[in-house]
Formats: sequence, C-alpha cells, structure tokens
Amino acid sequence: MFRFPDHPWRGGGIALVLALTGSMAFGMDDMAKSMAPDMLEWGAGPPTLPEGAELAVLSGNPMEAGPFVVRLRFPDGFAVPPHTHPTAEHVTVISGTLLFAHGEDPATAEPQPVAAGGFIMIPPDHPHRATAEGETVIQINGEGPFAVTYLDPADDPRGQTN
Repeated sequence: MFRFPDHPWRGGGIALVLALTGSMAFGMDDMAKSMAPDMLEWGAGPPTLPEGAELAVLSGNPMEAGPFVVRLRFPDGFAVPPHTHPTAEHVTVISGTLLFAHGEDPATAEPQPVAAGGFIMIPPDHPHRATAEGETVIQINGEGPFAVTYLDPADDPRGQTN
C-alpha cells in the first residue's frame, strides 16, 4: 500500500504516487479496460481530505489536465467540511450512504442522504459538504487538475499538524 508524500498535489509529487500505483491505475488511451473490485489498490487519502479517507485511482491522473476516475472510501462518521472545487464533480455512491449538503451556506444546509446507486452532480465552485453514514465508498469522475478549497481555511487539513 502506498502513502502520499507530504504535499503530492503540488508540483510533480503526484507523478511519484501514480508511478507507484501505475500497475493498477488506468491511463486514458485507445484501449478498453476493465477492473474487478478486488483489483483496486487502496492507499491513504489525499492530504486535501481529513485523515481516515482511502483512495484508489481507477483512471487518469486527478492532478493533471484531463479526465480521471477515483474512488474514496470513508469510515462511518467521516466528514468533509464545507468546500468547493474549480472543476465539476460527478459522484456516484458505490456503497453506504453519503449525507450531502450544499448551497450558499452548506454548514447549515440540511444534508440529504444519497444511498448506494445514487448520483450527485456538483458544478464548479459550488459549496458543499459530506458525511459518511456507515462505511461509504464513492466514485468521482471529473476533469483535472482536481483541487479543494475549504470555505473556512481552519478546516483545511493541509495546514494542521497532529
């Protein structure tokens, strides 16, 4: 299992991470590919998320321009504070339930449960937050480069030390 370096989302660090997982991550090319669930290689989540998330890269490179597909696995109660992304997110709940809140003030918005099989489309720069109810796996299809901006900078785990 790999671990993200301290700041892989800046500069070329993500290239090292993807090189380490390259045998499992599919690049975008002309060949059709398939992947069984037991082929997923889970590693620590990106430093843009609170500790406890796990990540599997299925296709592409989320830190480079172009399409990507990743899965995130969250333990029960895992919460991502209000944040935005500069690109659209297409989220499918694979298992568990994601409590999703969005709008001008997602911190106070009533979260809506999205169960396995459910879908969420999040436009660029749209504030939202999410909490896992039970162990939850989501799939994100998007266009890189992927970035996270927390509405409250104090929520950003990249600036926190344990």
